[in-house]
Amino acid sequence: MSEQTIADNIAKLFERVRLAAQKSQRSESGISVLAVSKTRPCGDLRHAFNNGLSEFGENYLQEALTKIEQLADLPLTWHFIGPIQSNKTRAIAENFDWVHTVDRIKIAQRLSDQRPAHLAPLQICIQVNISQEESKSGVMLESLPSLARQILALPALRLRGLMAIPVATDDKNVQNAAFAKLNTAQIELREFAPGLDTLSMGMSGDMESAIAQGSTLVRIGTDIFGARKK
Repeated sequence: MSEQTIADNIAKLFERVRLAAQKSQRSESGISVLAVSKTRPCGDLRHAFNNGLSEFGENYLQEALTKIEQLADLPLTWHFIGPIQSNKTRAIAENFDWVHTVDRIKIAQRLSDQRPAHLAPLQICIQVNISQEESKSGVMLESLPSLARQILALPALRLRGLMAIPVATDDKNVQNAAFAKLNTAQIELREFAPGLDTLSMGMSGDMESAIAQGSTLVRIGTDIFGARKK
């Protein structure tokens, strides 16, 4: 994709964020854009960086490792946002700054054990199955406090907040209800984890609802890079 097209898309996206923040009486400075860059070539990521984005989310480990190496000259922050298999934790712990998809203590323990000592703690979001879908990953709300307490005790991790992918719908009321539930869950966790400051929620189709309910990090792919090729 041409740099001009990506630049135009990012400008439109920033305006959407600004308007959504204004409508919700929030400061746009409290809302970051995570560019979801899976399947996109490195050139597209460079174009996005040149136009104001520095945080990139990847779902597929091997593809991501290639990009991290090829874009090492840029000051990028890398977020792992895909499902995590036990045999992938070492490479994730060694190469990423953030992980959004932790939903069980076994994975969190491995990430902490395998985080290199010279690196800063790995920033963690717990994935919550907020819509209670059987096909979705994520911890159920009733198990969330226990998992959060266990992660807080791991030395090489820093628990930052929660992430969710609610059921896909165009119904704004349903969108808002799911995101509000995640926001409430984080507020409750702050009783014993006051440092939680991140709500990773909202994508191209439901970003405004997520911002209205307190999102601090929206994960945007299509509205930056266009529809993915099949």
